Amino acid sequence: MNRQIDYYCTSLSPFTYLGHTRLLELAGSFHARILYKPVIVPQIFAESGALPLKERPKARQNYRLLEIGRWARKRGLPVHLHPAYFPVDPSLADKCVIALQLAGEDAGAFLGRALAACWAEQKNIADPEVIRALLDALNMESEEILLQADSSEVDAVYRENTQDAIAKEVLGVPAYVLDGEQFWGQDRLELLADTLQSLHTQAD
Repeated sequence: MNRQIDYYCTSLSPFTYLGHTRLLELAGSFHARILYKPVIVPQIFAESGALPLKERPKARQNYRLLEIGRWARKRGLPVHLHPAYFPVDPSLADKCVIALQLAGEDAGAFLGRALAACWAEQKNIADPEVIRALLDALNMESEEILLQADSSEVDAVYRENTQDAIAKEVLGVPAYVLDGEQFWGQDRLELLADTLQSLHTQAD
């Protein structure tokens, strides 16, 4: 039986960036379906008790940068610890992920490009022209996707994803939920892999 991984994410998160490719690899290896669920992170933080980045103690802010650098090296990914366009509003990019998934398109490819645009290429993912260029580079119908991303239907899904994450006690992003079990943070991907392997072995 093919498993489903609910992927709570946002296109602005450095840790979503660091884990994204690895998640796609895991899903492919175990024939698991990924359900992309972009969320409104400040609302998640308000419920989980996490502080917005600028309100965290300096020691925690510094350690966050240390971890980003460590994991970038571990994952073999380029990263700017202080990207030129961070923080910005990720909602347009997030809604494009939703629109692509609703259209049956490769939402994962676009999300990967959007994450890299911010953290590796120092582009402004709040700029519609940047998003259009990312979609065009993937040979996707950029105008159609941008129109759909601006629709009330997609906005409703964005908000429903957020409420669903709160109901499931998701702590932040990225979070991966498999059969009701949460794996919070890209550094839990190896534990997710172990669980998928165990389920795969049991099914044999």
